[in-house]
Amino acid sequence: MNPFWSQAVVQTILKNKKTAKQNLSPYKRAKGYRELLITIKRYFKDALLITIGIFAASFGFKGFLLSNHFIDGGATGISLLISALTKIPLYILIICVNIPFIILAYIIMGKQFAFKTSLAIAGLALCLATVSFPTVTNDNLLVAIFGGFFLGSGIGLAVRGGAVIDGTEVLAIFLSRKLGTTIGDIIIIINVIIFSAAAYFLSMEIALYSMITYLSASRTLDFIVEGIDEYIGVTIVSSHSEEIREMIIHIMGRGVTVYNGKRGYGKRGETKEVDIIYTVITRLELNKLNTEIKKITPDAFIVMNSVRDTKGGMIKKRPMNH
Repeated sequence: MNPFWSQAVVQTILKNKKTAKQNLSPYKRAKGYRELLITIKRYFKDALLITIGIFAASFGFKGFLLSNHFIDGGATGISLLISALTKIPLYILIICVNIPFIILAYIIMGKQFAFKTSLAIAGLALCLATVSFPTVTNDNLLVAIFGGFFLGSGIGLAVRGGAVIDGTEVLAIFLSRKLGTTIGDIIIIINVIIFSAAAYFLSMEIALYSMITYLSASRTLDFIVEGIDEYIGVTIVSSHSEEIREMIIHIMGRGVTVYNGKRGYGKRGETKEVDIIYTVITRLELNKLNTEIKKITPDAFIVMNSVRDTKGGMIKKRPMNH
């Protein structure tokens, strides 16, 4: 390229960047700065929750379950069962068993969720391989209850951080959309198969204690993520309803219902017309929705309630190619 033209191109690029910076209004700069802070705060919180979850789950594994050959439900249960039968290290199996679930997570939950889940599972495997935990007790009942408690706490904290260290729930969401059943039904069927295998290959006693472990872990997980239901109904009242509606449709990939209502405020109870948005999401998406709403407006009035199950719409029948 001619040196004269090269210099002209560079000057044009610098001039355009300078002009764009000058044309950026103070409001847009402040909004961009606020969105950046919200994003950084969210990532830091997510990383902290996932890290604590990894150590809690590792303690449940090595401090309770492994020494007594107890298993749990889901992908962790499959990993524990194979480890007990083959003596393959658990940290290797945790990665291998969860690889298909990570691929499913990429398909149905998106790139960011799959990436965070990959890091969380890799972190769990690394912690299991390198960190030593003392064996707390050999009492079978205590092992089943508290092993499940710490394992459930770890999984629940990871979910709060926007990832999973047990991919069964991702598989359940995928199959429920394909088969039209509830997520709970799919999880029950998976765990019946796992515990039946444990009874056959290990012993009936271990299988029964493992069921206690699963119940303890699942109840703890439900408590950590605030709710026993798979779906969350979200009602949003805000003057930025149109922006929020577009965000839910284009970023979250969910459908919305818009109600025309009135908002009351002030000492005299003045009313003002406003569009009220209602949407239903899975609990794995709740953290992302809250973050995206904060980016638009920190003052939105949000009401969340548990939804037992849904039919139709964009929850189970959402397109798989977005």
